[in-house]
Amino acid sequence: VAICHPLYYRVIVNPRLCGLLVLVSWFLSLSYSLIQSLLMLQVSFCTSWVIQHFYCELAQVLTLTCSDTHVNYILLYVVTGLLDFVPFSGILFSYTQIVSYILRISSTDGKHKAFSTCGSHLFVVSLFYGTGLGVYLSSNASSSSWWGMVASVMYTVVTPML
Repeated sequence: VAICHPLYYRVIVNPRLCGLLVLVSWFLSLSYSLIQSLLMLQVSFCTSWVIQHFYCELAQVLTLTCSDTHVNYILLYVVTGLLDFVPFSGILFSYTQIVSYILRISSTDGKHKAFSTCGSHLFVVSLFYGTGLGVYLSSNASSSSWWGMVASVMYTVVTPML
């Protein structure tokens, strides 16, 4: 909206819309956390284990259980896929609109400024989604890999810092 329709930005992105987006984000996050927490109450652990990770991720905890976690894994992958796919598809749609708008700009300085502004954001989004999906998709393959810890630090510490 800021690049394609800068004069309408204040009208489209108003405080009511921003508040609604925050409420939807909080509701989805809390619902997902509640569902996963309730499902984790159903599993049992054989013995105490140490999780070789930056923090206690759900996928890593599920590898330590001695009960059936098939439902937990299905829910983890389906909901994580949905919660990643919907925003990611919105970001891709936004960037296709932005790129098509930028290509219509006649001045090269304007194109350069717009691409440099969007380039840093696109880099951070790619870093976040790449490392986040890498951690969740590789959680079954290796439960204590060093690369998983590095990827977790990348999407929990480095990405917000950037």
